[in-house]
Amino acid sequence: MYDFVVVGVGPAGARFARRAGEKGYDVLALEKGTIGTPLACSGHVSTDIWSFTGPGAREELLQNEIYGARFHAGGPRSPAYPFYKREVASNVVDRVGLDRHLAALAREAGADVREHHTVTEVREHHDRVEVVANGPDERQTLAAKMVVGCDGPRSRVRDELGLADPEELLHGVLAFSEEDDHADFVDVHLTAPTFFAWRIPRGGAGVEYGLAAPPGVQVTKHFEELIDGYEIDVADRCSGAIPIGPPSRVTSRRGFLLGDAAAQTKPFTGGGILYGMTCADHAAREIDPDRPTTLAGYERAWRDDLGREQELGHWLRRAYSLPEPVQRAGLRTLSGEIGVHMDRPTSLLSPEHLKAVLSRL
Repeated sequence: MYDFVVVGVGPAGARFARRAGEKGYDVLALEKGTIGTPLACSGHVSTDIWSFTGPGAREELLQNEIYGARFHAGGPRSPAYPFYKREVASNVVDRVGLDRHLAALAREAGADVREHHTVTEVREHHDRVEVVANGPDERQTLAAKMVVGCDGPRSRVRDELGLADPEELLHGVLAFSEEDDHADFVDVHLTAPTFFAWRIPRGGAGVEYGLAAPPGVQVTKHFEELIDGYEIDVADRCSGAIPIGPPSRVTSRRGFLLGDAAAQTKPFTGGGILYGMTCADHAAREIDPDRPTTLAGYERAWRDDLGREQELGHWLRRAYSLPEPVQRAGLRTLSGEIGVHMDRPTSLLSPEHLKAVLSRL
């Protein structure tokens, strides 16, 4: 019997498998396809990413360094309001390579990581959980002390455990051009209903264009308008769901959720790579597979760490839906140097940010 069966080997799943393996637990991690594909997530992350990776990762995965963002209340030809830092604020990374790197670290820590295994059933019992998975050659029923759902916004594990869905699922679209662009600013367009569109230069790896909006919105139409505004051809289109708002509980009798499956994401950007791995660390630190009562410690730990950030992130997102004249006035007033950490909205009240704001008054 395994200590943990991890379903999904994205950043959150790989991170938990690694940390649990380092603690000596017997970990099996299952990925339904090939790790890292299909791509359905942006590779724009804070510089904190390197604290979760192994030696040489930065040299291997870094594509561009970003110092700030230009916000637009309209399309590409609308006025730009820059927000920036004096030092590197974020990085653009090889997103597929990142997943594979993190999975390799899990293997090095002793986790058994298997690709092309699709989980179809999860059955909880008093003393164990049974996970049914279809592999390349056979259908298996695997026994474990606990199951870990890291299988994305439309989590099969979440459904099987009877846990509630995220409050909201946005529809996101990504596409890439072949532009060679080493610029150090991203562009953010507050044109998509209740969310935004973006342009991210990826150095010699091209440029990423994206947009997200709630179900019912004509996402493709808005995305085409964005691309037409930039007068650029794009390829390699992909799409996916972005979960916003975690349910009141992400644990069951012998199971728990991590990452997108738990909606451990930033409400104001939809990003979840760093939040998911941070929560994986909380889970590995708090949960003992022989003591299901320790699941409560995980619930408390991750919410104590990120709950306030998510709550403030919801308030920031509301500004995306303000009337355009109000958006322009606010952006004009607030633009300039900032001291904000992109993963921590509470840093809006930090001494660094207040100092940056006061310096331009």
